[in-house]
Amino acid sequence: MDSLRGATVRWMFVEPPVAGMKFEHTFREDGTLVWRVLEGPGKGASREEKLYATMKIADGVHAVSYLAASGHTLSVVVDFNTGRVVGFGSDNKEWHPLTGTLLD
Repeated sequence: MDSLRGATVRWMFVEPPVAGMKFEHTFREDGTLVWRVLEGPGKGASREEKLYATMKIADGVHAVSYLAASGHTLSVVVDFNTGRVVGFGSDNKEWHPLTGTLLD
């Protein structure tokens, strides 16, 4: 069920509050996730999260979701065929629809 286990994926969103920020997500074999801010506010920030889930929707299309220790959640659909990323980020006070693109 975990379709991206062992993969590293990089993307950038276009909407605030993370507009223009470039992120890297490494989906570790042990079920943990490490995210890093590659560019933008918070550049260099990195955290390990205890658990993630990814599911293949169709060839080249995967859903990703995790709850960070900070209380933020990220749920996105990544389309490796078109390079699009769409989803939602939230915490206990705010919710944001997000669109973006995959990075090389």
